[in-house]
Amino acid sequence: MANDITETSGLETTLPPDMDAAAPAVTSVAHRVKKDPINGDALGTGRRKTSVARVRIRPGSGVITVNGREFTEFFPNLQDQTAVTSGLDLTGKRTEVDVIITVHGGGPTGQSGACKMGIARALVSYDTSTFPPLRNNGHMTRDSRMKERKKYGLHGARRGTQFSKR
Repeated sequence: MANDITETSGLETTLPPDMDAAAPAVTSVAHRVKKDPINGDALGTGRRKTSVARVRIRPGSGVITVNGREFTEFFPNLQDQTAVTSGLDLTGKRTEVDVIITVHGGGPTGQSGACKMGIARALVSYDTSTFPPLRNNGHMTRDSRMKERKKYGLHGARRGTQFSKR
């Protein structure tokens, strides 16, 4: 039975002429790389609820600026600060890059979530090897939850009128 497995006299393998038999097959995933044509900054856009964040990443010393202010000043809540820096800490680029963020719309939690996604997308544009850890930790996935619209005949999205017995 072992002879049947090792014997390959009747089998032939053919490779395309441009492919070397010694070179391993590389399966690469195409990532969207957005760079500024003028100065080469890596760009990323993040969205969460009604907030939109436009992110620029360039080589630097680790300064994070949100709407012209230091990010700890713009996001005083520790939860929001952690959301903004989580992608940088995960990939180990916190002290290697400067991040410039312009964010508008929504509230602080939505804005920090938009910044988180924008930073992740910009990091992938900056260095494509950061994609797998960011993807596995949920930084690249858009959170599709939105506010439900108000329906006619109701007081809100689902709240109806108070029941009256008489």
